[in-house]
Amino acid sequence: MTPVPRDAGAALPAEPFGRSRVPVTALGFGAATLGGLFAPMSDEEAHAALQAAWDAGVRYFDTAPHYGVGLSEERVGRFLADKPRDAYVLSTKVGRLLVPGTGAPEDVQGVDGFHGTPNRVRLRDYSADGVRRSLDESLARLGLDRIDIAFIHDPDEHADQAVAEACPALVALRDEGVLGSVGVGMNQVAVPTRFVRETDIDCLIVAGRYTLLDGSAATALLPLCAERGVDVVGAGVFNSGLLATPDENPTFDYTAAPAPLVARARAIAAVCARHGVPLPVAALAFVRAHPAVRTVLAGMRNAAEVRQNVTSVTTEVPGELWDDLHAEGLLPEGAVLPRP
Repeated sequence: MTPVPRDAGAALPAEPFGRSRVPVTALGFGAATLGGLFAPMSDEEAHAALQAAWDAGVRYFDTAPHYGVGLSEERVGRFLADKPRDAYVLSTKVGRLLVPGTGAPEDVQGVDGFHGTPNRVRLRDYSADGVRRSLDESLARLGLDRIDIAFIHDPDEHADQAVAEACPALVALRDEGVLGSVGVGMNQVAVPTRFVRETDIDCLIVAGRYTLLDGSAATALLPLCAERGVDVVGAGVFNSGLLATPDENPTFDYTAAPAPLVARARAIAAVCARHGVPLPVAALAFVRAHPAVRTVLAGMRNAAEVRQNVTSVTTEVPGELWDDLHAEGLLPEGAVLPRP
């Protein structure tokens, strides 16, 4: 049985999300690419990718000061400037303030994997004042009067301050109506689990920790989110490349993929091929199927990648594929088997 694409002209499905219940489309535009992640991107290329996503029905856009030291926010804001404000959902993040670079412009190129960026540097700040300043500066870069969702970004070694200061500051802004929802975005499990248990967050970005190769969020974090009504954005669904192109110098979490994981990804791809399903389609469908997940983010550099990801999230994957992956021990522990 081969996958059946739904009507390509139909709007992407959407689900209510977070405290404000804004409708997020099944596919969101992960705008790290617009900040020059992995390779520089011109303004024209960034606009073309955003336009292709908009034309395909994508109405959720996620950015951050971290992405290209503000370049991503600036490009997203310019694109959305003439769009009706209630026609899309926008999230950005706090935890990194941006200041002008004191060295040569080339000194900041390639830092944290971003290229072609302005001459700025990042300063970690999870204080209440830092969070409020971060949002004000993000709004200035975006050229907008509000964002819908604010995520605390990567508070790994700053968890205590983020719990004690950043989160209450954002919750206060949410309760005042300045923000719609408050969340945390991370690529680990322990700290987000703490936030769900100890704070009043509405949502999470879980990056790379619930995928066909890494189910570490499945055993405790995602069930806890489902229990407490914390909505999840699935990100890093390809684990930075291995689940997209396992035969082309694959990466896992932004470094060269270990041989055992490459072998596992290729075994999963072989099962997918037997069912006529491209591996990226299965990777996206797997994450979307978890009952706590409301949308998935994908980085998209051009119209071709937009089309590929939209097709992936609007294609029904046969249940027999998941049965075969399960029977061959190729699904992570705690995985929720998707069903058409």
